[in-house]
Amino acid sequence: MRTVRGSTRWRPIRMSRYTGAVQRYQLYLARQILGPFLLVAASLTAVIWLSQSLRFIDLIVNKGLSIGAFLYLGVLLMPSFLGVILPIALFCSLIFAFNRLTFDSELISLRAAGLGPWGIAGPALGLAAVVTIFVYAINLYFTPASYREFKERQFVIRGDFSSLLLQEGVFTPLGSGHTVYVRARGEGGTLLGILVHDEQNPDRPITMMAEQGELVPSEDGPRFVLLKGNRQEIDREHEQLSLLYFDRYTLDLAQLAEKPGQRWREPRERYVHELLNPGTTEDDLRNMGKFRAELHQRIVSPLYALALTLIGLAALLTGEHNRRGQWRRILIAIGAALAVEAIGLALSNLIVKNSSLAGLLYVNVALGIGIPIVLLSRRGLVRSHRRPPPDDVQTASV
Repeated sequence: MRTVRGSTRWRPIRMSRYTGAVQRYQLYLARQILGPFLLVAASLTAVIWLSQSLRFIDLIVNKGLSIGAFLYLGVLLMPSFLGVILPIALFCSLIFAFNRLTFDSELISLRAAGLGPWGIAGPALGLAAVVTIFVYAINLYFTPASYREFKERQFVIRGDFSSLLLQEGVFTPLGSGHTVYVRARGEGGTLLGILVHDEQNPDRPITMMAEQGELVPSEDGPRFVLLKGNRQEIDREHEQLSLLYFDRYTLDLAQLAEKPGQRWREPRERYVHELLNPGTTEDDLRNMGKFRAELHQRIVSPLYALALTLIGLAALLTGEHNRRGQWRRILIAIGAALAVEAIGLALSNLIVKNSSLAGLLYVNVALGIGIPIVLLSRRGLVRSHRRPPPDDVQTASV
């Protein structure tokens, strides 16, 4: 064996080789986690996207909505659930990758080479940090922007394609205080058994009934042409009923539909500064609890990526290595992850009614991060006391 005289030259040479080997091990671990993560994330996204998009299938098959509009609406919905999927996908891929590495005895080899729990956990934590930052970007910008566009597109469809929304035997709301009912559809787009109820003015509600009618496009939007019917208006103040029979009556649906700029925006559509200062309208004041819950959820939910990752690492990297006890550790990790997610979801719903519980939402995720860190740190201290230094890092005798 070739030796180098002088301890001052031997140690840097061997430590540089050792550091390079550790970096290669960590890159290998990162690849083992990244592949399953991308696969699980893509699979969960596809399943949830399809389930959410099923509501538009009827508009394509029966009502003539274009495929392009269908895909566009589906893409706008993706950020609203992508922030929830990514931490779960990372946790699943971590459990799968480390379980496979354990059964292949690769984790034993890494530990024998001198890597402690934190050295093995480094690639997973780095990926968790990237996912956390990405989910913050989704929550703070992409979700409100995409969901706002989705809701505005819905109003455009109601205004420009009102015929798509008028289903047989269904009371369909149009705008504020208007409801339309169609008994059946005839040949050539004719609508049969029509009822239109206008309660925009509660003191003078109006109800129109017609034997048949049709939707006619115009430059200002669709118009509802009613044939052979009557118009009933009730004056509640004077308790009088006005009845008008008509052979032809035109109703402007574009005026009934609420304009995108005039409608009330839901909490999910609003940016952070809008959640902090929602406004003073009646709807804003009535939904103040939902604004607070949405704000806290956007701040906390990205941290679940770190919490779930640390829970998985603490379950699989601490304690004595035993292949037969691996499934028990996996079940413990899954149970702990489900508990953190379930408690967070329950608290988010409770904050709507009681804002004083918001602090518990942060305590929940802090415990999900802090307890695994303590377990991994204690395991690292035990190993550092028991493990002898690697042979290739020892100083050669002069």
